[in-house]
Amino acid sequence: MFTSSSANPKSIEMIHPPHPQAVPTQLKDIKKKLPLRVLSEADWKHWTTYGYVIVPNAVPQDQLKRLVDLLWEFSEMDPNDPETWYQTEWRDHSKKLPHTNGMLEIYNHQYLWDKRQTPRVYDAFVDIWDREDLWVSIDRVNMNPPSKGIHSSNGFIHWDADTSLNPLPIEVQGVLSLARQDEEVGGFQCVPELFRTLEEWIKTQPADRNPGVPDTTGFEVVTVNLNPGDLLIFNSLLPHGIRPNRSKNRMRMAQYIAMNPAKETDEAELAFRLNAWRNFQIPQHGDFPGDPREWEKKNAQVAKLTPLGERLLGLKSWK
Repeated sequence: MFTSSSANPKSIEMIHPPHPQAVPTQLKDIKKKLPLRVLSEADWKHWTTYGYVIVPNAVPQDQLKRLVDLLWEFSEMDPNDPETWYQTEWRDHSKKLPHTNGMLEIYNHQYLWDKRQTPRVYDAFVDIWDREDLWVSIDRVNMNPPSKGIHSSNGFIHWDADTSLNPLPIEVQGVLSLARQDEEVGGFQCVPELFRTLEEWIKTQPADRNPGVPDTTGFEVVTVNLNPGDLLIFNSLLPHGIRPNRSKNRMRMAQYIAMNPAKETDEAELAFRLNAWRNFQIPQHGDFPGDPREWEKKNAQVAKLTPLGERLLGLKSWK
């Protein structure tokens, strides 16, 4: 059984910083009004019961290859030379974090937006929220090389949501697999039974428990395998994390994509999103340090958006 090996797991993988949503119903309790577009009835039941669902072949395969090639270029790593996979990070940080923390500070490239504005991806999140007026997260990607030496990791389990809040937060997260994730290369792991019983479990816990890192004693940690192009959507109340990469020469690669109800009246949030798209601005959050090389600004063009992409960004209103 896994337990968190990090004192501050959020510094390792912050997929999408949660924010309060003006929605009254927990996702597991939604009563569907819209017909399912992508998910099956079995998928919906699994989602509401265990807090995650897999959407196979969510994006075209040709889009995956060009993004993967871009990430090798962006990261200044040679895909054929694993010795180049263990650089220190570019950012000027008080502690030299190893590159195996995995986050690449790339947010607004066309190839990232291509995945965000894929109709099948959007339709899956419409199924989840039972509404169409969504904004997509402006997030980054992850590359985890094999765990070894000073770059070793035992994996971790955490929440990206504060589970001490009452009512509990309502938030969705997502991971698009760019390369095969299996027992060898590692990837997503979670504790679905703890999600299913979360509200009752909280009542049994001490008042000073860590609201970001659960005690998983007595619960099974489930490993989730993904094929390239599969999209994993999960509830932020699902305890989750990354299991270690035990392969010899394979890189775990993923893009984080989530959609949540649009906040079109939030002028500050909208201004940030438009600025991020136009000027390659990074999220204003401590877990998003940015790339001091400003590679995107120097090497990329402003992403071309489809009519759907314009609404997912906030450039055009859903109204």
